[in-house]
Order: sequence, then C-alpha cells, then structure tokens
Amino acid sequence: MKIYSEIIGNINTDANWAGKLKEAEIEYLDLDQWTAQKSRFIVKSSMGAECAVALRRHSRIENGDILEYDAGKRRAVVIRIDLKPVLVIDLEKIAVRSPEEIIRRCVELGHAVGNQHWPAIVKGTKVYIPLTVDKKVMMSVMETHRFEDVMYEFQAGREVLPFLSPHEVRQLFGGCSQELPHLHTHNH
Repeated sequence: MKIYSEIIGNINTDANWAGKLKEAEIEYLDLDQWTAQKSRFIVKSSMGAECAVALRRHSRIENGDILEYDAGKRRAVVIRIDLKPVLVIDLEKIAVRSPEEIIRRCVELGHAVGNQHWPAIVKGTKVYIPLTVDKKVMMSVMETHRFEDVMYEFQAGREVLPFLSPHEVRQLFGGCSQELPHLHTHNH
C-alpha cells in the first residue's frame, strides 16, 4: 500500500502544475466531503490501488491536491473531492427594508431552516445550506413558507468555495456526507 504524507501542489490553483499534468496519466483518489475533512484515511484509487493518506494533523485537503508526480512516467496521483450542491439563499432584497421587517423575515427563515436541523453559514446577505436531504424536500420547505423577496437556488459546492473561509468549508461540508443520528426531539 502506498502512503502519502504531503501535498506537493494543486492542479486547479497552480498553472505550472496544470501544464505539467496536461499530458500525464492521472490516478485519482476520489473523496466524499466527510473523508476530505480528515488528514488520515485509506481509500481506493481510480485504478483500484489501496492508498493511505497520512498528512500532518490539521492539514487541509483541497480538490486537485497532488500527492505524487513522476515526470519520467508522466503519472500523477491527485485528490478529487465530490462536493454536494448547496442551497444558496439570497437576502439582498430584504436588506433594504426597515430593521423590524429584516428581523421578522430573518427569524421566519431561521425558524424554517432551524426546524429542519440544516447546518447553515451566513455571509453578508447570503445563507449557504449544504444538501443534506433530497433537493425536492429542501425546495418544498422553501416553497411552503413562500418567503417574499427571498431568492434561492442550488449551486455546485465548488462554486461557493471561494466565498468561504476554511473553517466555514468544514462546517458546511464536513458532516453532511454521513448519516448522523438525530440527537434530540421536539415536543410540540
């Protein structure tokens, strides 16, 4: 089993690496969102090889990270992360309302989202919620409440990454690939 202990570059953010790997054979280590938050794991590569990744603690893995490159063989091992879509709620149109109206609308939205136990990140006038259940269920919740002047749509997880800090990425994507037990109940 091959063990990788360092990231040597990134095919998506470094033009030099992108050029080097243009003609290379790439063996991918496909990770789900949950595994990508870890610094130590075992995974099968796209070519069927079992690989261990043992990075320094608190290392952050990103899509496109290069773990190995052999120039002579023109071969590389690259991380590929499957990020789920994100529901992006845009509150820009209500941000110009009176403070009382803004508070009312935000509490209503918070109640609807919170009642579903969906994790959320708020950045400016946008709320980011990872896909944790079927898209139809999430859309149904939003449509049922008919939030006036609130725009929402699903975006690819990779599209929202540039707007988030590393800890927000972990918060948004870190636990939503695993089925987590429902730890508390509500008595209505």
